Amino acid sequence: MQKVVPSKIIISRTDSIGDVLLTLPITAWIKENFPAVHIAFLCRSYTAPLVRMYSAVDEVIVWDELSQLTENEQINKLKDFDTFVHVFPKKELAKLAKKAKIKNRVGTSHRLFHLFTCNIRPNFTRKKSELHEAQLNFELVQFLKSFPIPSLEELNLYTSYFSAPSVDLPQELHIEGKYICLHPKSQGSAREWPIENYIELSKQLVEKGFSIVFTGTEKEGQLFRSELPKNDKIIDSTGLLSIEQLVKLIQGAEGIVACSTGPLHIGGFLGIRAIGLFSPRRPIHPGRWQALGAKSLALVKDPACPTCAAGQECDCIREISVEQVLNSLL
Repeated sequence: MQKVVPSKIIISRTDSIGDVLLTLPITAWIKENFPAVHIAFLCRSYTAPLVRMYSAVDEVIVWDELSQLTENEQINKLKDFDTFVHVFPKKELAKLAKKAKIKNRVGTSHRLFHLFTCNIRPNFTRKKSELHEAQLNFELVQFLKSFPIPSLEELNLYTSYFSAPSVDLPQELHIEGKYICLHPKSQGSAREWPIENYIELSKQLVEKGFSIVFTGTEKEGQLFRSELPKNDKIIDSTGLLSIEQLVKLIQGAEGIVACSTGPLHIGGFLGIRAIGLFSPRRPIHPGRWQALGAKSLALVKDPACPTCAAGQECDCIREISVEQVLNSLL
């Protein structure tokens, strides 16, 4: 197949924070190989600020806003692009890209609606692959140029395109000395370590001279806020921060501990110690979802857990010890 040289390309990923961050490296790769290309990233409003922090992206198109336009207005917004890559399959967008007569429309062959809407259909499956999610995303840009899928070490280099914004933090988060962020919840997207473990970890870290900042949404904070120790060194920031402020807070931390969720990936992209707590069960295992970044580390209780190996529901993540996390942090 003749390779495509794009002029204006849309990368579409309209799901969550971690998924979006793990897609961004393909924009850096495209920019390095096709310096003149204009790259737009289509995403949801709540991930748009993060995409704007990534210097390889030239334009952010917000799906929440685009979807409110008439169909003709949507087509006019997209018609000047020559390439549309559906990283996250969405039937509505696949149909729209075809109506806008975008020349190169890329989507995995495993979605039936792509048969009628996409003219470039890479044949690969995510669920059974041995590759990391960020590596799998590169399968969708093989039509541009033949190249080997980057290693995780090579992908770590692409985190350098990400930088925290210059924003002010709330006064109560002007912390003197070293601090560590603990993000206990995942909005249901991942297996979670028990809150009592995070609390015990926070106490031990305070004894070692750190301040601790618990992060999360207001709704998440309501699930554990009352259980946090009364200690000036243990700070509850849940519900207080915009996404920009969260990134700024994480940038200043010595490390972050979380399960497989967005703030873990933010920490990895910012180059801090990002400790991810995982189940080894496929497809939620760290081989697929560990954070990028040279200082990131994924922990499991037992890589050979027989229950996880059988693909059954398992809570072995709960058995990762506080001591194991503490030693990994320090």
